[in-house]
Amino acid sequence: MPTLRLAIVGAGPAGIYAADILLREARGFDVSIDLFEQLPAPYGLVRYGVAPDHPRIKGIVNALRDVLDRGDIRIFGNVRFGEDITLEDLKRHYNAVVFSTGAIKDADLDIPGIDLDGSYGAADFVSWFDGHPDVPRTWPLTAESVAVIGNGNVALDVSRILAKHADDLLSTEIPANVYEGLKASPVTDVHVFGRRGPAQVKFTPLELRELGELRDVDMVVYDEDFDHDEASKLAIATNKQVTVIDRVLQQWRKREVGTASRRLHLHFYAKPLELLGNDDGTLRAIRYERTRPDGQGGVEGTGEIREVPIQALYRAVGYVGSPLPGVPFDERYGVIPNHEGQVLDADGNRMPGVYATGWIKRGPVGLIGHTKSDAMETVQHVVTDQGTWWSPEDPSEAAIPALLRERGVDFTDLDGWHALDQHEIALGEPQGRARVKVVPRDEMIDVSLRGSRADSQA
Repeated sequence: MPTLRLAIVGAGPAGIYAADILLREARGFDVSIDLFEQLPAPYGLVRYGVAPDHPRIKGIVNALRDVLDRGDIRIFGNVRFGEDITLEDLKRHYNAVVFSTGAIKDADLDIPGIDLDGSYGAADFVSWFDGHPDVPRTWPLTAESVAVIGNGNVALDVSRILAKHADDLLSTEIPANVYEGLKASPVTDVHVFGRRGPAQVKFTPLELRELGELRDVDMVVYDEDFDHDEASKLAIATNKQVTVIDRVLQQWRKREVGTASRRLHLHFYAKPLELLGNDDGTLRAIRYERTRPDGQGGVEGTGEIREVPIQALYRAVGYVGSPLPGVPFDERYGVIPNHEGQVLDADGNRMPGVYATGWIKRGPVGLIGHTKSDAMETVQHVVTDQGTWWSPEDPSEAAIPALLRERGVDFTDLDGWHALDQHEIALGEPQGRARVKVVPRDEMIDVSLRGSRADSQA
């Protein structure tokens, strides 16, 4: 029986799904898989990219945990690709590699003033409130009026966390420093701007409904945004998701506003033009152009310019992938160039043994569940490409731990993750919370390594 030694770089949903599918689909092969993750803990976007008040979405962790806990996939955490282990290392010890490193950086928004003090990327803010170990532990929450640019789920997550009262997050796994920061926030108004109309938004009905459930927060929508053109009327009549979104927004139009201490404004048909600053370089306003439907599914400018005073802005206009050492990268689209997951070199030719899946393959499109079908496509090519796999010099399973120890890498394993997981759960129990997330990387590693050593000595 032929042997397939596979490395997967990135232990988020895409990488774990790919490993699970390969183990189930690669019949006729003796398969062994090693997952490499730069963070000490697995689950990627689910742990560090989903708002803490989304327990239903975080339920995906249960499925991912079941895959890892079977014990037929090794995981090496706290291992940075390109530093602790390289592509050449992988070629010496594996038949192939699948990159599933996702897209965690904010896409650029090229408008004047975007670099003013008070202008931030949504991805950085999400990493902060999710307790990512590699971002600063403080966040400058000093603005009373805040803008969020974007009409996707990330924009709504950011808006909801900004507008929500911090005490209403105490039942979640929100880190203590995040709670304290949000508790001290003086915010009164959050303005969400989208270029197109309410029938063309990218967020889901669930995300929208959750906004309307915020305690002591008025939802403010504007009647001028609901003079629907024929395309919008058709979308509302024929698309169930758009129908629900329209129903929710229409209900909000009937609500009384003015009694809550905070307000969340939804501005549609609003194209950001520039950010305006004070003499000291701080942000003071957003200037935008009112748009209208162009009759072809897009929008056009009306020439009407408006301003809203703000002291902070978050751009939530998409994520973009990051290049990996020794791996081709498409700077324009922020992905690894590929054909159905088979990585292509600069000349458009296939790179034997190198594959991609998830957002680094297709861009940040689709929900977490979409990564399953994406992984299936990549895995099918891995299996059928047997004749082009690498021929490793040392495919033994002992080689990688020995290599990492030789390089002084404090790598974490599945036992270590179990130890950290239980530690976080124990921290949450006295407060009646599911867990309290450990934030500092050093502390995560320390708890994980102590758990691994305890298990190895048992």
